[in-house]
Amino acid sequence: MVVGIVGLGLMGGSLGLALQNTKLVTKIVGFDHNLSHCEEALKLSLVHDIVSFSEIKQCDVIFLAIPVGGIIKVLQELKDIGEKTTIIELGSTKVEIVSSVPASIRTNFIAAHPMTGTEKNGPSAAIQNLYHDKIVVLCDTDNSGDLHKNRAIQIFSHIGMKIVFMDPASHDAHASFISHLPHAISYALANSVMGQEDPRSILLLAAGGFKDMSRIAKSSPQMWSDIFRQNKVNVLNSIEIFEQELEKSKKMIEEEDWSGLEAWMSKATTLHKIL
Repeated sequence: MVVGIVGLGLMGGSLGLALQNTKLVTKIVGFDHNLSHCEEALKLSLVHDIVSFSEIKQCDVIFLAIPVGGIIKVLQELKDIGEKTTIIELGSTKVEIVSSVPASIRTNFIAAHPMTGTEKNGPSAAIQNLYHDKIVVLCDTDNSGDLHKNRAIQIFSHIGMKIVFMDPASHDAHASFISHLPHAISYALANSVMGQEDPRSILLLAAGGFKDMSRIAKSSPQMWSDIFRQNKVNVLNSIEIFEQELEKSKKMIEEEDWSGLEAWMSKATTLHKIL
């Protein structure tokens, strides 16, 4: 099986490394509009070769590891692929992407969201075990051909992922809480500090808690603004619910309702009985 990866940053590069440890794949080729990414990916041995986009179309499986807006554009350029070529996109939103798939290649298409990543980007951010023991969500597979669905399941299983099936609307609603809202909060926390008169003095005190919560504020603004745009309604809903919870804590602190505040925080700790 020859695999082509479009986008050689964190997700695409890590995928290239993971696939090299399987017996399913005979060759991994890559394409990226950023030429420096292509050079770096080859240097780091993330892929075996860099090819043109037309050559990517000849692969058995094409992974789209690019920003969500780019996925929609590239899908329009894949209308002429063969019926046995599988397209697997790895975007963080699903409703808009799934609805944009050209009818001629719908059976070739797999919508997947690996629930993994870091705040870093580019080929140098690639990690060997980024996908191992993580969850991947597959959406709307009833409209995918059996060959392509089984191929995706086989590949994700071989790189150590746990597979969950979900409809696109449920995925986007759930992802808004578990992935998109935390990024919005992290950016807001970072800007709250950076908006102060002397942020450097404040950051001298930064320890584990602040660093943990602000870590993902280093993520690509371009990529995340695109995700927020595509999942606008769900992101706004999750932000509103978060604001309501924050307002509860604010009111209890103002009214010195310390027992109520403690009970509110105790409820939050029950999350980790599930997580």
